Amino acid sequence: MWISDPARYGLCSLLCLATPAFAEKPLSAIDWLSQSVTTPVGLPVPPALVPPPEPGVSTGALPENITVQSIDGPSVDAVGLLPVSVTGLPRDLWGATPTADLVALLMAEQLDALPAIRRLIYTLLLAEVDPPIDSDARGQLFLARVDRLLDMGALDQAKAMLEQVGSDQPETFRRWFDVSLLLGDEDQACRTMRAMPNVAPTFPARIFCLNLGGDWNAAAVTLQTARALGYITAEEDALLSRFLDPELFEAEPPLPQPSRPSPLVWRMMEAIGQPMATNPLPLAFAQGDLRPTTGWKAQIEAAERLTRSGALPPNRLQGLYDNGKPAASGGVWDRVAAMQVFDRALQAGDVARLAEKLPVIWRQLAEVELETAFAELYGENLAKLPLAGSAGALAFRIGLLSPAYETVALARTPATSDEGFLIGLAKGDLAGATPPDGLGAAIRDGWQANALPPDYVALIEAGKLGEAILRATALITEGAKGNLGSISEGLAVLRAVGLEETARRTALELMLLERRG
Repeated sequence: MWISDPARYGLCSLLCLATPAFAEKPLSAIDWLSQSVTTPVGLPVPPALVPPPEPGVSTGALPENITVQSIDGPSVDAVGLLPVSVTGLPRDLWGATPTADLVALLMAEQLDALPAIRRLIYTLLLAEVDPPIDSDARGQLFLARVDRLLDMGALDQAKAMLEQVGSDQPETFRRWFDVSLLLGDEDQACRTMRAMPNVAPTFPARIFCLNLGGDWNAAAVTLQTARALGYITAEEDALLSRFLDPELFEAEPPLPQPSRPSPLVWRMMEAIGQPMATNPLPLAFAQGDLRPTTGWKAQIEAAERLTRSGALPPNRLQGLYDNGKPAASGGVWDRVAAMQVFDRALQAGDVARLAEKLPVIWRQLAEVELETAFAELYGENLAKLPLAGSAGALAFRIGLLSPAYETVALARTPATSDEGFLIGLAKGDLAGATPPDGLGAAIRDGWQANALPPDYVALIEAGKLGEAILRATALITEGAKGNLGSISEGLAVLRAVGLEETARRTALELMLLERRG
């Protein structure tokens, strides 16, 4: 329980926080997390500050209460948000692959992967399946999955995962605390910190929460204690001093902008009137710009980044595009204006206007890699419209990038051999289809592969299905940058393990999106 009286608080700070050392850093840790809590490792406390032990007193003949935990209880690595009935994945997905190998594979996944590959990665990260055979109480795979979600900007999903296991352990709490700060839930984060007797807040986090809770005196005493013990850096001291007494520094020059702030530093920079742009920061920080207190342009730019990563549904971005009148021209404002014109034409059923504006909006969204988000919103309906010529061909291709890709393909009579190949991909049958280029030939080779490479056969036979999937997705991402043989191999694996839809959508995206090289 926190002590608000300044004098008592100073003593508690010395006793509770005299050990700033941390336990061994988890294998999955990312470098921008706040050091909001610490795990003491037993450094000595000054003897004069240690209260004398009280003599043991028995109040009865019964033994003391004993907490019992089953050694074969569920592992935190098994926690997920999507049951097997939703994912279609087997419960023994991770099987015999060592946890350390899975962590390394997950953290090596590229954030610029094709949208279909990203969707599969999200499914793997959120799946509720059995833990690896060597899973232990540290929950290393769970932390790696949460960290990968944070890297992708998927804070709501990460927070839901963390809340499944509770935040009473330092490594889960510090992630939950940071997610709460970025989502604008700092009051809840600080209330929870106060109620957690088994996590020890570090000085900056404790000062932040005390001041936020209205206990300025205790926050000031804690800052003085931190200086006396030498447990904050000069940079932290400067920021915390301004956070507590901004009026004292009005004539001072602004603080330097940190290049790699933690969410706690980012939030305090905002509080002292030096908000930091999120564009150059890790993707998770973009969530902070979705708060209603942020300007419209910053909200749109953040939503575009998060939609591109798959962390935000496209309809959320669509709502922001339609939230006002463009304030200027160029960049994001051109996309807003074009989207609004297109949406009005679609609602009015103005086919001629749509034929004119569709290439414009498609080109602008392609510049920021938002084609599949647009296709998810409009692809199926566009493919049904009587658009002729180049506009009709473009609408067909957009429809192939939507979830209704197979329905769109079945309704189309191919106008060219290229369209015939695309229709074959969407239907999962390339018999008789002619590849238009080398990439198409590589996709066809993957489709018609009679056997998997021996390495993948060995993985699957050894019960390492999840590892095989992760290695296949990495191959495809590598192949999209020029190694066509990797595309053939990766697609063959996905199809062989039953991920047919992912294979089809990946192949269509390879053919239709400008992601090569």
